[in-house]
Amino acid sequence: MLKPYIKKAAERENLTSQEMKEAMEIMMTGKSSEAQIAAFLTALKMKGETVEEISAAAMVMREKAHYIKIDKEVILDTCGTGGDYAETFNISTAVSVVAAACGVTVAKHGNRALTSKSGSADVLKALGVNVDASHDNIKNSIENIGIGFLFAPGCHMAMKYAAPVRREIGIRNIFNVLGPIINPARNTHHLMGVYAGSLTEKIAAVLKNMGNVHSLVICGEGNVDEAVLWGNTSVAELKDGKITTYSINPEEFGIEPCTQKEVIGSSPEENAAIMAEVFAGKRKDAYYRIIVYNGAIALYTADAVKSIKDGVLMAKDAIDSGRAADKLKQLVEYSNK
Repeated sequence: MLKPYIKKAAERENLTSQEMKEAMEIMMTGKSSEAQIAAFLTALKMKGETVEEISAAAMVMREKAHYIKIDKEVILDTCGTGGDYAETFNISTAVSVVAAACGVTVAKHGNRALTSKSGSADVLKALGVNVDASHDNIKNSIENIGIGFLFAPGCHMAMKYAAPVRREIGIRNIFNVLGPIINPARNTHHLMGVYAGSLTEKIAAVLKNMGNVHSLVICGEGNVDEAVLWGNTSVAELKDGKITTYSINPEEFGIEPCTQKEVIGSSPEENAAIMAEVFAGKRKDAYYRIIVYNGAIALYTADAVKSIKDGVLMAKDAIDSGRAADKLKQLVEYSNK
């Protein structure tokens, strides 16, 4: 029963690591009602989840996930929290393709849309990717072509008890931050956007607990879970076991700013068309620039370049040369084998 844990969280008392693990075990094994799960998630949200609570919950979920072992030293994920209600285009999904086109091994974790019109699974499906590919197919795809898509519901079967509750309560909760950090391929590097600036340092600390080597947790101006072109982006960087915080601006890297309206997303089909046009070299507008910007940060995160500035040049070349388009084509073909 979740009642003792609901009571403690509702009284704004932090749960110990052991208590959080026990609560997650109850939820993930169907031993609590949907009403109790909703109450617990809401109480945690109102109290504010701690690094210890998030880390403990993530450990439980990662153990219950279908582990996809990838024999690579560097494995990058670009999965963010979503839940920012910004309605932006599928930036992190496009970025995962750009990074792979630059030789980075990418295990892109993702899901269908929960708070937007198009999640990573939605846009990739619209592009022709088989998001329900087998675990063996995903593993081979990552190891052979450098990228694969890990569809969360297919990897985290224990989530089936909490998933309906998440949809019903319709508020951001601990699962928004848990989802991106429980990649079944156990990524070593992570560019992770979060929906609130107050979360950057906290989530970087969680990623440290999860064993990440180099990660950047970012939140753009207006609480957007991407690096934005209309202001500053807050960064918490985990590197060499230390966390540093700073902010970045696109103009520092020679990237022209834009307004948020210029990178608004729409349906999966329309977002897929935009991504395909950018990769085909048919547009050099704000969509192109924001993919380049976030792509540069991803390349720096994956230690493929020494600086974000160097990453800008590499990301541009990956798109302009057609390598990103080729990589997307490879992903589509491999996932449908």
